[in-house]
Amino acid sequence: MTAETAQRIIEFLDANYVMSLATSGSCGPHAANVFYARDGLALLWVSDCTTRHSTELEGDPRVAATVAPDCFEFDDIRGVQISGRARLIRDAAERATSRRILEARYPRLKRLSESPAALRDAYLGAAFYRLEPERMVLIDNSRGFGHKETIEL
Repeated sequence: MTAETAQRIIEFLDANYVMSLATSGSCGPHAANVFYARDGLALLWVSDCTTRHSTELEGDPRVAATVAPDCFEFDDIRGVQISGRARLIRDAAERATSRRILEARYPRLKRLSESPAALRDAYLGAAFYRLEPERMVLIDNSRGFGHKETIEL
């Protein structure tokens, strides 16, 4: 892994907010968009533990994900493709750290914990997840057609 590529990936992830997470289960592949926060190169998110993507992680932690902004021009295509393993965060201390990281990036989450009972209870009962990347590919067509930089972790 080159430090320059890792830094470009970090800057890109910090400039974007939505990850498309792909899982696979008995019904086949599935993709869901989730807000994420970065912890190093790992990505964190919060989700209801009964969603399809959450339940499929229990059976198979291998995932793929992409982060990419909308664009209109082909030369503007940029994104990060990620493959790795995702897991439910069970450890209370790690969960608290993940909550702090997510709430720092998304202050609305912190306000949910102070919301009326239904919203507060839904947020406080949600599960926290972590994607540990094994491979990350930075796509940047502004550097040339199909320009890719890959890091293996």
